[in-house]
Amino acid sequence: MPPPANDAYAQGQNYSLSSSGDALPNPEPGFLPPPGMRPWTSSSKSLPIAVGQHSGERDTPSSGSSSAVGIAPMINMPSAKVIGASPLAKPPPPTLASLEAYRASIRRSSDPAAQLEFAKYILEHARGMADQEKSGKAAASRYEMLTSEGIKWVKKLAGGGITVHRSNIAAEAQFFLGSVYSQGIYGVVKDDVKAFSYYQQASKAQHAEANYRTAVCYEMGVGTRKDVARALQFYRKAAAQTNVPAMYKLGVILTKGLLGVAATPREGITWLKRGADNATPECPHALHELALCYESNSISEIIPDESYARELFIKAGRLGYVPSQVRLGQAYEYGTLGCAVDPRKSIGWYTRAAEKGDSDAELALSGWYLTGAEPFLPQNDVEAYLWARRAADRGLDKAEYAVGYYYECGIGVAQPDVHEAQAWYARAARKNNRRAISRLRELKQMGIQAAAASRMSRPRRSKEGSLF
Repeated sequence: MPPPANDAYAQGQNYSLSSSGDALPNPEPGFLPPPGMRPWTSSSKSLPIAVGQHSGERDTPSSGSSSAVGIAPMINMPSAKVIGASPLAKPPPPTLASLEAYRASIRRSSDPAAQLEFAKYILEHARGMADQEKSGKAAASRYEMLTSEGIKWVKKLAGGGITVHRSNIAAEAQFFLGSVYSQGIYGVVKDDVKAFSYYQQASKAQHAEANYRTAVCYEMGVGTRKDVARALQFYRKAAAQTNVPAMYKLGVILTKGLLGVAATPREGITWLKRGADNATPECPHALHELALCYESNSISEIIPDESYARELFIKAGRLGYVPSQVRLGQAYEYGTLGCAVDPRKSIGWYTRAAEKGDSDAELALSGWYLTGAEPFLPQNDVEAYLWARRAADRGLDKAEYAVGYYYECGIGVAQPDVHEAQAWYARAARKNNRRAISRLRELKQMGIQAAAASRMSRPRRSKEGSLF
């Protein structure tokens, strides 16, 4: 695996068909894998950057638990209170002693693929091995020595132009260096120009992910001048090599006519379908965007199909894509997308998204707890407040209004508190939340004492829209 692609131009822009106009949204936050992940190999997939067959009723998220799929069982209710290495070499455990033996074997080897794996192994485990030193000064020295050795190996291979087993080792080394310079890791100073140069060198050897990164650099003007024509050219090259993020990006660009190109929805949909067919947990975005296309009637080249859209959302949701999980939670809550209202499935999908910190899903779970969904989910005011509070603490204006409502009514809190309610309404109002603005106006007209004496009625669930 290359160094995590958490820099802006490695990630690119996350286009969404749900956005309006030609404005390009900000890049998504990058993905940073946890420590201990295995070194990158040529089989690694690109990250989306930007973004099994369905049968019967098995259309809820899979789970590693023993509970039924997509159902939040009574014994495990969602609660706001708790929330491949190359076969050419088998790296030993990361200890200084085993490293020396590994190093000796690599020095006797003339296999560039094994040498590249060794370099990546050193860099990935440099920190852990350095921490085995007894003093901080010795650890810092050891880390610098190991990272320097690893980078030296990679640079040597990057300039070799070596091709082994149809895999261009030089191109893989160049791509790896591009990722290192783009983030400024392993003791290397961040340098966008050098990163772009390495990506471009690797792209000349038809390295698919390097083609994609080069496209993003041209699109955003990072490390080089902005050139949307060249960006589109490299997106096409990467997509033709079955790079899933490139297929997704190219599909959205062509469908909406972004980057100054004329919209060609037919071709764009074709690329989104290809991206959807090759979707992975790392890049399920094309499934979601294609579902949005078939859910709406804004594209004349396709006939809206809610059933197909639901199937695509389900596939993306099973791959862990949060926006699809939220959309399915809404579909089963309000009976859209051809779904029957089903509290169990709605709560199941919302729970998956809430577990990943999605504020809309957290607020939706608050609503379910507020009204309850017997016999599947007992009504619980405390949980309703806690889930809303979690979403409000993330800055969701609807959740801030909900917390204010809970304080005003005394739901899930020790006692009603109109002053605290006002404070939360004010936070939501600053974000132009209309209900908060209206309620503040009413409280001002009534006066605090009169407002404290009165009580807002508890909401009732309906198909017309959200509780908040």
